[in-house]
Order: sequence, then C-alpha cells, then structure tokens
Amino acid sequence: MDLPTAPAVVEALRRRAEGDLGYPVWLDSADGGPLAVAFAERMAARFGWEPDPGLVRTYSDLNQALQVLLHVWTAPGDAVALHVPAYHPFLGTLETMDRPLRPIRLVPDGDSWRAEIPDLTGCRVLLLVNPQNPTGRVFTRAELEELAELAERHDLLVISDEIHADLVYEPNRHIPFATILPDRTVTLTSATKAFNLGGIRCSVAHIGSAELRKALDEQPPFLFGSANLFGVEATVAAWGHGDAWLADTVALLDRNRRTLAERLPAGVSYRVPEATYLAWLDYGRPGMAERLEQEAKVLLNDGASFGPGGETFVRLNFATTEPVLDEILRRLAGVRL
Repeated sequence: MDLPTAPAVVEALRRRAEGDLGYPVWLDSADGGPLAVAFAERMAARFGWEPDPGLVRTYSDLNQALQVLLHVWTAPGDAVALHVPAYHPFLGTLETMDRPLRPIRLVPDGDSWRAEIPDLTGCRVLLLVNPQNPTGRVFTRAELEELAELAERHDLLVISDEIHADLVYEPNRHIPFATILPDRTVTLTSATKAFNLGGIRCSVAHIGSAELRKALDEQPPFLFGSANLFGVEATVAAWGHGDAWLADTVALLDRNRRTLAERLPAGVSYRVPEATYLAWLDYGRPGMAERLEQEAKVLLNDGASFGPGGETFVRLNFATTEPVLDEILRRLAGVRL
C-alpha cells in the first residue's frame, strides 16, 4: 500500500527497538507463543472461528509456507488445483517444484466471476486463495462447501491462503475454510496485506491435518526458519490494536474501488472487487501493461503472468491516496485504445 503504517505497529516496533533485542522468551514456547495466540484471538473476534494456537506454525511469508508444505506433503509430478488467473508467485512455485497446475478457471459472470471446476482426479492439493487474487472474488459458503465435498471425494489437502480476509467489503463475508473442513485444511495468513507490513516477513500456518503436522515436526527444527522478533511484534500489535486504522483504510479502499468504476476509460472492463485493493482490468488485448507504462507512466502488473485467462488484463493496485489515484486515472485516460 502507498499509505502510512498503523500507529500501533510503529509504537510496538519502537518499544522493541529501544528494549531487549535478545532471544525472546517465547522462542521455544510449547503453546505457540504470542503470535499463535494473537492469531487465534483474531480469528475468533473477526470470523467466529476458534482455532487451536497449538496447531500454529510460523514462517517468514506465505510463499515460504506454501513451499514448505508442498515439499513435505507432495512429490514432483503431483498436481495442484488452483483458481486461475492466480497470484503469480504461486504459479512460479508450482512450476519450479514440478507440481503440475490443474486450473480451475474463473470466468466472467455478470458483475462477478464463476468457477469452472474440472475433474480433480489425480490432484494431491487444492490451493485455495480466498479472497481471490487478482479478481477480488469472495467465495460464498455454497461455493466453499462444494470445494470441501470435492476435497473429501478426491482425498485432497486444502491449503487456504486467506491473507486478504481483513480487506472484504460489505455486504460480503469471509468464511475461513477450516470452519467447513477442519481436518484437511491448512490456513495461511498474515497481517502483511491488510496492515501494509510486507517487509516485516511474518506469517502463520494453522495445520488442521494431524498427518501433515507429524510430517512437519519430523523435519530438522531450524531447516525452514521461523518468524522474526520484529515480525511478531508488528503482527501482534496490528491484530490486537490496529483495527481503528484498518477501518479507516478499508473505507478509503472502498471509495477508491468505486472511483475506478466511475472513471476508467470506456472500453476497459472492470468488475468491482469484493475484497483486496487490487483491480483486475480487461483491456481486451495483450501487452497493455508495457504500453501503459510507456505512454502513461503508470506501472501495472501484466495479466499474462497470472496464468490462463489473464492475457488481456492488467492488475492495478488502488491502495493509495485519492489525489494519487486521481492522477493515475487521468494518465490512463490519455492513452488511446
């Protein structure tokens, strides 16, 4: 985000920097430490889910967590189902690790998106991103229950990336997948998206599968690292004391997503996202990200990197101030289509 950091986070980091930077007392805590407790309290307060802090493992970010989980649970050649277009680092992970993509295509459906679910026979994992990046789709309970039924039928582990859950707009509601299928679900999340803390490098994984927990616990204890001291401080502060800042930020993002709908150039297709601060814009032709950078001096993500279905799209980050968004839209309007 192009926005200031939540004051509660700044103050927590300042206190820690001015205090003890040695090994924290919770480093080897049997109960998961303050990060696991903060996660459990956050899920209960925001979503009515009461996860067990003892099932939480910590990682530097969601990409690391995903790679660790795939490493211990799957083998090269095992297929992974994923809604596409998809967050491009996840696609890169699957390619590098030789876990073939089984695409679940998201296709336009009125003002939103509809999933076309293929045969999942032979898949080992369902990688669910909800809220979805880049479309901003928030899956309904009916859709999640359908996915849960498929996961049980095909014996799939569900890795559910829910990092955008705090950025859902009314009247939509985020439903943690673990509340529907607890014993098969790994929930990945972090404060980094909602509170603009990407450089903090801190995330959690709630491991619902006992078999997967056993596989992880059999690994050398320091092989994959863990969350760092500042990451834990920032996350605990954000989740525990940052909601006033978050409410103001979501209100700004809500205005910005609607401003885009009003002012995008004619001919650009845009479905207002139900969550996230990302706009998925269809220019109807490939290569537009490069052209918009050259002609408008606006840097967007090229939709082709998001996999099947993204070729004619660009992704715009609208987490910025209203004057900056106004300038972005003014520049985009100057590009002849």
